[in-house]
Amino acid sequence: MADGERAERLGEIIRRQRELSALSMRQFADLVGISNPYLSQIERGLREPSERVLEGIAKSLQISVEALREQAGLHVDDEDETPPVVEAIRTDPKLTGRQRQAMLEVYRAFTAPAARGRARRPAGSS
Repeated sequence: MADGERAERLGEIIRRQRELSALSMRQFADLVGISNPYLSQIERGLREPSERVLEGIAKSLQISVEALREQAGLHVDDEDETPPVVEAIRTDPKLTGRQRQAMLEVYRAFTAPAARGRARRPAGSS
């Protein structure tokens, strides 16, 4: 699923949940601690929220981040099985949301198909 589609689906779920909670966009943005225009962009799928903002949204809706992603049909990894490293990062209570996001981005960069191909080349080849 493309990033734009992911953001759009997540934004739709956030909007629906906000409306079910009978909150205006301005009220909800204040609860989450973000600007009204930023919330609008998230709900319209123009921007994907950071992990910190997603945590604030989930907390304000009184659901977990995982439940929010599941409702939107999103999985951080598009693979069938979540690697143990990713699960460990996600569940480590010592990490903040921002630290989790950074570690997951680094892990994905090292395990992306292009990175794996470069790592397998013999030394001295270009």
